[in-house]
Amino acid sequence: MKNLKLLLLTVILIGCQNPQTKKTMATKKIVIAHRGASGYLPEHTLTAKAMAYAMHPDYLEQDIVLSKDDVPIVIHDITLDDVTDVAKQFPDRKREDGKYYVIDFTYSELLRLNVTERFDTKTGLAVFKGRFPIWKSHFKLHSLQDEIEMIQGLNKSTGRNIGIYPEIKAPKFHRNNGKDISKIVLKVLSDYSYKTKKDNCILQCFDATELKRIRQELKSKLFLVQLTEFKEDNSKLAEFAKYADGMGPYFKQLIKRTDPKTGTIVFNNYVKNAHKLGMVVHAYTFRADQLEGLPSFEFLLDLGFNKAHLDGIFTDFSDKAVAFFKKQSH
Repeated sequence: MKNLKLLLLTVILIGCQNPQTKKTMATKKIVIAHRGASGYLPEHTLTAKAMAYAMHPDYLEQDIVLSKDDVPIVIHDITLDDVTDVAKQFPDRKREDGKYYVIDFTYSELLRLNVTERFDTKTGLAVFKGRFPIWKSHFKLHSLQDEIEMIQGLNKSTGRNIGIYPEIKAPKFHRNNGKDISKIVLKVLSDYSYKTKKDNCILQCFDATELKRIRQELKSKLFLVQLTEFKEDNSKLAEFAKYADGMGPYFKQLIKRTDPKTGTIVFNNYVKNAHKLGMVVHAYTFRADQLEGLPSFEFLLDLGFNKAHLDGIFTDFSDKAVAFFKKQSH
């Protein structure tokens, strides 16, 4: 009887252990507002972030690029071409490759630009045709500090505690242009009390060397997520686990195969292996207007959370993901 009780206790304890707790992360599934409410408003604008906040995701994402005068700007790319009117306002400021780089403009110059829905620079047409119409209304770029202050202000006024999920963009490019983007961003985060894994901030980066540097050389105690894009990265999880708390894979990295007869998607062991190493997995990007043959967005969310067993997702449609969870809980 004593051995039976011991066995039952062991089973209970194992069942209660969640790999996320090892990394001091909440065990609930999370929704990350990808570039804000980017399914409805121009990405990474404060308007899109305010709308996303009202959808009650767990985190708002910030992609970060430095200006010429070292101000962290919230924008997805190191170039300005396909979301602003930079070519119209500063026609002589492009580089030899014909592109306009954020790093070549001061913060005050960047604030002069108008922002619009992402468009194809060759055709001038919107990338997502069903989204907010291009060149309508009035949107601007902003700094990381501006966005943090808005989110923290909303947390105070609403009583919520929505976190931030910044990404260090192109650290090698910045370094080649004489700037240490990681040091600058970490300083800003620290100034706003994002310093440890207990704080409501997750820092992400595609550059494994840089994320490892952030942990080991720059001594960051933040919750770190290693972003990946290619299936060959799947074999490197043990290496990533030495410095990262979680993984941020492209969703297709998780797919082993699709059965040609039934259309059933079979997942590989990426998530399972990451969990064994004590890491969470937040996959990107879940879009209701980019289903690639799947029957519905709910079907895609079910695949991610209930079949692939993801801990979180990046989505352009946070409202739909939050509604999915509410429906699941009833």
